[in-house]
Amino acid sequence: MSFLHGINVREVTRQQRSIATVATAVIGLVATAPAADAAAFPLDTAVKVTNIQDAMAKAGNTGTLLPALRAIAGQVDTTIVVVRVQPGGTDALTTSAIIGADVAGTKTGMQALLTAPAQLNVQPRILGAPGLESEAVTKALGTVAKKLRARVYAKALGLDRGQAIAHRALFPDARELTLLWPGVTAPYGPNGASITVPVAAVAMGARAAIDATQGWHKTLSNVALADLDGLTDDVTFDLQDETCDANVLNASELVTVVRLGGELRFWGNRTCAVQGSDFAFESAVRTAQILADSIALGLAWALDKPLLRSLVKDIVEQVNALFRAEKRAGRIHGAVAFYDPAKNPTASLKAGKLLLGFRYTPVPPLENLGIEQEITDEFLLDFAVLSVAA
Repeated sequence: MSFLHGINVREVTRQQRSIATVATAVIGLVATAPAADAAAFPLDTAVKVTNIQDAMAKAGNTGTLLPALRAIAGQVDTTIVVVRVQPGGTDALTTSAIIGADVAGTKTGMQALLTAPAQLNVQPRILGAPGLESEAVTKALGTVAKKLRARVYAKALGLDRGQAIAHRALFPDARELTLLWPGVTAPYGPNGASITVPVAAVAMGARAAIDATQGWHKTLSNVALADLDGLTDDVTFDLQDETCDANVLNASELVTVVRLGGELRFWGNRTCAVQGSDFAFESAVRTAQILADSIALGLAWALDKPLLRSLVKDIVEQVNALFRAEKRAGRIHGAVAFYDPAKNPTASLKAGKLLLGFRYTPVPPLENLGIEQEITDEFLLDFAVLSVAA
């Protein structure tokens, strides 16, 4: 037993709280697969897939699940949340099964994706129903995406460029949505034969791959795609031609596929947001989603704590620390969180309500690079001083 007549000062290390950026490369896939292993993929149930090859072996050879998994695997190896739905006897019944419902808390169809955070401890942020797209399905996915703060990739329906552009007009205010046209092909058939693969699944895989290698602030556009060998429809492309098919599609907020530098790439940065919106670029939407979720989840510790000045100061500083880290990483241009006394009257504070604000600037993609070309005589001015050897 030690004895001290005095003061004992001990040094302790305090672990600082910090806000971590949420995981983004998680895919949410809605698909049909009548011949799938029912134990591995029970109907209307969110299933976490961490081994894509194993999932492909259990997906069966019918429906949209196997082609979608194969297309995703061609681009990335990532976590996928799969919801298998039962196709109906008519298109209308199949659409109803895909969209699903919420009956007394029991969720079916794509609504089951909403259960993944609680049941599977993952939140899908890249959504799609490749090969099952319709106006109703795509709109319903957009609604689910708003709740999950996720991005939807879907093929624009149409036999030609004009019909695809007309399909885009059906979604005048859907900032969570990226529409793709045309389809793509890959050597996935017998003996390496080229077959059509679901372009939305390719986009979902590419999005997850970009998140992992470059970051969520980088758009889908202008990144080489693995495995693909062609397009299902002709799309002319020239970097300097405003009238080429690819530029016309991009001008209508459609993402297309082009060949550049010998490799196929998605081409286009635009969402289906309302015209003139701050969320015209895919990167702006994802920045808003990811900052909001990272802050909300990172500050859960503060809820129900005594509402003191010190608590407010700690919250603001933690959010600003996140912003500094994101700026250093190049994922935002800048941001600042703040406390505004005018928006926090005494009555609100007495009721346990605190309102903080933050401003941020997302990183836009370089979509239009202008170069001025000028012909000049200046490089002929010293021509006369040249001497010719005798």
